[in-house]
Amino acid sequence: MDRVYRFRVFWISCLLIVGGMPALAAGKADWPQWRGPARDGISPAKKLITSWPEGGPKLLWRNSGLGSGYSSLAVVGDAVYTMGDVGEEQFVIAASSKDGKVLWRTKVGTAWVDQYGGARSTPTYDDGHIFAISTAGRLVCLSAKDGKEVWGVDLAKKYGARMAAGNNYEWKFSESPLIDGDRVVVTPGMADAALVVLNKKTGAEIWKSSYTYNGEKGDDGAGYSSVVISNGAGVKQYVQLMGRGIMGFDAKDGRFLWSYDRISNKIANIPTPVISGDYVFTSTGYGTGSALLKLKKKGNGVMAEEVYFLTGKELQNHHGGVILYKDHLYLGTAHNKGFPVCVDLKTGEKKWGPERNDGIGSAAISMADGHLYFRYQNGLMVLIEATPEGYKEKGKFMIPDVGNFSWSHPVIAHNKLYLREQGNLFCYELAN
Repeated sequence: MDRVYRFRVFWISCLLIVGGMPALAAGKADWPQWRGPARDGISPAKKLITSWPEGGPKLLWRNSGLGSGYSSLAVVGDAVYTMGDVGEEQFVIAASSKDGKVLWRTKVGTAWVDQYGGARSTPTYDDGHIFAISTAGRLVCLSAKDGKEVWGVDLAKKYGARMAAGNNYEWKFSESPLIDGDRVVVTPGMADAALVVLNKKTGAEIWKSSYTYNGEKGDDGAGYSSVVISNGAGVKQYVQLMGRGIMGFDAKDGRFLWSYDRISNKIANIPTPVISGDYVFTSTGYGTGSALLKLKKKGNGVMAEEVYFLTGKELQNHHGGVILYKDHLYLGTAHNKGFPVCVDLKTGEKKWGPERNDGIGSAAISMADGHLYFRYQNGLMVLIEATPEGYKEKGKFMIPDVGNFSWSHPVIAHNKLYLREQGNLFCYELAN
């Protein structure tokens, strides 16, 4: 190692130690946003333990101070980012990934006091900044180093953003912002402002999209999903599940491309869509169902062709998400249930399941190293091998001190399992 290189490494190390915060760029081992590096729920981690002893993997540490809420986590370098309600206020919060100690917190609005209340959005980390949305719809950009606000935009005031609430009840803004190059993409959900794209450095509008809908399914407004990117039919587009169904918009200028409303309901459209080449898989609960769409060129636009539709009795994901792995879908099915099931993506054929285990309620799922991490509403964690050959449970344990609605999605980063349980943060060792 030459002298110049050693000098550089020394000073970089000193800066990290003194600052106590991560370097500016997210690394391969990080989990920088909602559903991980590719927004598909899959961690790149390898060589993890593939079965759990009784009581689960080793608990390395636990800490508190995150406040109330169901936001998941972004883990980058030495920090964990989330949101929580503390007292009468709502915060974006940074904690140490080494021991869970709170490093900073920045107020972004008022607390949501309700039986289902608490923060929802998972912060997105990008290039030394944090992007998050409050339950009232305020989008903020913060410095990841100290939480200082760089800019903020009130989506409700500026774009009339609201949640779809056909049943006259809504669970507030839950979206996690998408960063795409120099842009941040979010969902007001309105006919004249379905998606908006802002400059990530300044918050200035780049474009806003509109859509036309003449049907009766669903309701105007945003859903509880988050935007994903598709290059289906050779067109880069932003795909989002909203109150009126799932839609695609040209990433270049926001042009409305296609929509599909058969999986829309008037209560809550929640799971983030799954993208595979020209295909889009989407599912909603409340008895609605699931569908596979194929995107095709149509003139100078794109159309969405239904490949199959499965009724709610056949397959539905309430909330908790869907994992695509080696052309098979893994999810918890049935309304407010997390019965594990494996489905062939292209045909909709069930390979196994629905299975029963000790989990109660919906299951939030993530994946790493060929295994699924099912987290149930009652706080049970279950490890399941991701194989179409059959249901293979590899271990289980209960998260400590679970109250009600253990909904926050599990995160696998740096060979660790991070679990947020309301104000508490738990870290488990997964390295083999």
